[in-house]
Amino acid sequence: MTDVAVLVLWILAVLLTWAGVVLAVFATRPKRHWLVVPSAIPVVGTLAFVMIAGGVPDAPVGLLGALHGLGLGLIGVIAGSPAVTLILRFASRDTVVLGAHGGILVRRPNEPAPAPREILRGGTTIGYLERIALIGSVVVGQAAAVAVIVAVKGLGRFSELENEQARERFIIGTLASLVWAGVCTAAIMLAA
Repeated sequence: MTDVAVLVLWILAVLLTWAGVVLAVFATRPKRHWLVVPSAIPVVGTLAFVMIAGGVPDAPVGLLGALHGLGLGLIGVIAGSPAVTLILRFASRDTVVLGAHGGILVRRPNEPAPAPREILRGGTTIGYLERIALIGSVVVGQAAAVAVIVAVKGLGRFSELENEQARERFIIGTLASLVWAGVCTAAIMLAA
C-alpha cells in the first residue's frame, strides 16, 4: 500500500469511528436503542480488516491512531448501555416491570399482596463504570483485573439477587456488557 493510500485509509477509519461514537450517544436516548447496531460498524469493520488484511498498517500520523483507539473505546463504553438494553428486552420479552430509577420492580415471595420494590437500581451507571474499567485495564496490560471487576460487581449486587428475574437480568446484563466491551477492546488492541 502506498503512503497516500494508508493515510486515506486511516482518515476514513477515524471518520467512521467517530460517526459511530455520535450514533452511540444518540442510541442512549429512549426509543433509539436500535442505533447501537450501526454504531458497531467501526468495531466490526476494524476486526474484519485485521482478519482479512492480516493486520493494520501503522498510522502515518500518531494522532490518527490515537483518535481511532479513543473512538473505539468510547463506542465500547457508551454504546454498551443501549446494546445491553436491547439484549435484555429480547431476553425478557416484557416479563419485568421497569422502575423509575432504572431497576426492576419485584415482589418478595410468601407475602400477601406486597407492594413491589425496585432492585438493581443504578445498572446503567455501573455498566459504564465496568466497561471503562475493563477497557482501561486491558489496554494498560492488566487483563487479570477483569476478574476483579466481575467479582466486585457480583458481591455488590449479591443481596439483590434473591429473585429469579433479578438473577437472570443480572447475568444477562453483565455478560452482554462485558462481551460488548471485550469486543471493542479487541478492536482497539488489534488496531494499535
